Amino acid sequence: MKIALLEPIGVTREIVESYGERLREMGHEFCYYDTLWENTEELKKRSEGCDIAMIANHPYPQEVIEASDKLKMISVAFTGIDHVGTAYCKEKDIMVCNAAGYSNQTVAELIIGFAVDALRNVVKADAVVRKQGTSAGMGGREICGRTVGIIGLGQIGTMAAKLFQAFGARVIAYNRSQSEEKKDLGITYCSLDEVLEQSDIISLNLPLNNETRGFISREKIVKMKPDAVFINCARGPIVDNKALAEALNENRLGFACIDVFDCEPPIPEDYPLLHAKNTVLTPHQAFISEESMKRRAEIVFQNVFSYLEGAPQNVCKL
Repeated sequence: MKIALLEPIGVTREIVESYGERLREMGHEFCYYDTLWENTEELKKRSEGCDIAMIANHPYPQEVIEASDKLKMISVAFTGIDHVGTAYCKEKDIMVCNAAGYSNQTVAELIIGFAVDALRNVVKADAVVRKQGTSAGMGGREICGRTVGIIGLGQIGTMAAKLFQAFGARVIAYNRSQSEEKKDLGITYCSLDEVLEQSDIISLNLPLNNETRGFISREKIVKMKPDAVFINCARGPIVDNKALAEALNENRLGFACIDVFDCEPPIPEDYPLLHAKNTVLTPHQAFISEESMKRRAEIVFQNVFSYLEGAPQNVCKL
């Protein structure tokens, strides 16, 4: 089979080649691209003749998949697969496998970092020091004793909940289903309205799909406490980000820490959150750490090995 890694996945060429050599020893052709494609036509050319394509978090649209008439399996070095033309994959029985779990710790740690910054004014204080200011007004608040609401209690949401509990926070959560195991951790399930209304810190951890697009609407943002901290390390389109910016600018929400937007960075200059008060914005980096990149490389290649051995893993429901 022809197997191609179509874009960089954040690890060294030596690591990629170590997996590639194993595939070649199994009798397969393997090639690797260490740069992003510049346009769709280039991506089609890279995919040409592939039985298995490996991608990360950049779009792999239907028109490319249609042009890859030998394609049988796509291994995605990412948790979400909303950037893949999954409807066509389902129609043509092309298997899609993801790398769920590789960034749980990394994302959860950034969520905690965001909360610490929002409550303790880290970024604001840095700017004050550089302008010869003092600590006046920079004291902030503690996580300990506050109520943290987790919206979406999957693997990342659960990891974040455990870390918040280690700080001494009370954790409540909204999730479509409930787990006795999560309850045993001391997490209290609540309705969405209860989470929005009671939480001092809200962490959004839902996947993006047809049901969750626009889920955190203007009406839901209104229900949040006026001094609440809202954190989004999930997906940008889950939130009405224009309404979020308005709430911040009108002092109806205390602070927002945002890693994801309605598009991938670079963000347009007129994007509302760029001009909102009391925000810390990062360029979709929550999933990136030295450790997580190595974990996802291992998973995305193991997906391929498992498929070739007839025992596919991490198969996504399309």
